[in-house]
Amino acid sequence: MLTALSIRDVVLIEALDLDFGFGLGVLTGETGAGKSILLDALGLALGGRGDSGLVRHGAAQAVVTATFEPPVPGSRLATILDDAGVEIEPGEPLFVRRLVKADGGSRGFVNDQPASAALLREMAPFLVEVHGQHDDRGLLNPRGHRALLDSFARIDTGAAATAWRTWRAAEAELDAARAEIETAARDREWLEHAVAELTKLAPEPGEEEALADKRRTMQRSEKIAGELAAIDEYLEGSDGGLARLRQAARVLERVAEDHPALGDALAAVDRAVIEASVAEERLAEARLSLAYDPRALEDDEARLFELRGMARKHRVQPDDLAALADDLRGRLERLETGEGGIAKLEKRALSARTAYDSAAAALSKQRHAAAQRLDAAVKGELAPLKLDAARFRTVVVALEESGWSGAGKDRVEFEIATNPGAPFAPLVKIASGGELSRFILALKVALAEEGGAATMVFDEIDRGVGGAVASAIGERLHRLATRTQLLVVTHSPQVAARGAAHLLIAKSHDGTVTRTGVRALSDAERREEIARMLSGATITNEARAQAERLLETA
Repeated sequence: MLTALSIRDVVLIEALDLDFGFGLGVLTGETGAGKSILLDALGLALGGRGDSGLVRHGAAQAVVTATFEPPVPGSRLATILDDAGVEIEPGEPLFVRRLVKADGGSRGFVNDQPASAALLREMAPFLVEVHGQHDDRGLLNPRGHRALLDSFARIDTGAAATAWRTWRAAEAELDAARAEIETAARDREWLEHAVAELTKLAPEPGEEEALADKRRTMQRSEKIAGELAAIDEYLEGSDGGLARLRQAARVLERVAEDHPALGDALAAVDRAVIEASVAEERLAEARLSLAYDPRALEDDEARLFELRGMARKHRVQPDDLAALADDLRGRLERLETGEGGIAKLEKRALSARTAYDSAAAALSKQRHAAAQRLDAAVKGELAPLKLDAARFRTVVVALEESGWSGAGKDRVEFEIATNPGAPFAPLVKIASGGELSRFILALKVALAEEGGAATMVFDEIDRGVGGAVASAIGERLHRLATRTQLLVVTHSPQVAARGAAHLLIAKSHDGTVTRTGVRALSDAERREEIARMLSGATITNEARAQAERLLETA
């Protein structure tokens, strides 16, 4: 709901701050006072064209700020703001501000965060509905008529939406399977060859790394084999170091008792023999572990090169060859058993299609019945609004399959014929602004709470009517305003008397500058304004008395 509107330097408005409440608010004033400026300013804040001509003469920029109640969590408006990255604290009012510079260019803000005009326009239908002869949104937009009819009849589209998603998913799975089989059929020969080749190779995950490590080890063994042989020659053999140490130990054993130093020498030689023996054992272990079969090296190298070559051929890593083999084998198996699988998927898709057809048919039946009820409800509102000759109908027609959705198979559009014998036409093609506004009012009253923003604005809905018709308009506006915030620009005293709040739009001139101002009227001032609307320039006592009666009966 709109709670406040601040306007700075817009056309003839220098500075204006207005507060709004729930219910019916009426805006009156003499012709040319600037009522359209007020609506233009509100439209600017909601993403309207940022024309530099709106900037008051001599000012650098025009600024309009509209304040609304906090968005309801989870609502469409809250989702739009969230998707746009606009952060709104829970319970915080929504401030929508638009700035237009005199030299061109405009900027928008939502709660002081930059916002494009496109975002403001996307938000607008969920904030304010403006109904007038140039309105092209709200009830005039056929795209929203189906949702309005569903809301009017409390039609639940959940079952159809679920059936739609199930059917489309089944069709997508069937299409994917058919495409895969078609592709696989074209590639059957290649698949069979690739599967046979990979099956023969039988690659295993990690095999390439294991073979590479083994190959490196054997190549190293080959390199150090000669060095181990030389070491053996130095340690063993008739002239090896170990044999000579043992000979030296036997000689020292015979003379060690002749001198202490010889005993120490014998102990040292014995230790050397022991250490050399350990070295000999370790060399034997190393020789055994590093032993390799040249044929095995050749076989491992051949296997490694084969794995790497196959990986290059299929443009995968060697470790992925096993998974590739499984995938290609699966594709070949699906190709061979594909007809049976396709038949199952076709049966599933047909069953899902049948369920959707049934759910959509139920929706259509409900909509046709609801259309008759809505037509009757609107018809009952037309005569009091001096639209006796007008006819209204809700058209429910079947869409082509390309237009089907989770909301069913129907297109809904509201149509009217304004004169006897005239053909029905869409609402948007009505020529008369006054008729259009009254017709929208009739439809709004029939729809009651459904399909509207929290704030509705009717621009001169009473144009060209008076007396009983104006009273009927006022009564219906009053009834509608019990459910929402309603702002009405009016020339009718019968409508003005129904308002819970009354704003007067007036133009003033100080000899140099012309300004438009708006102020809330007290009860006494309201009576005077309604009397002026009744009598014209000269307010008579009879007009005041009649104004009093209108206020008392409102």
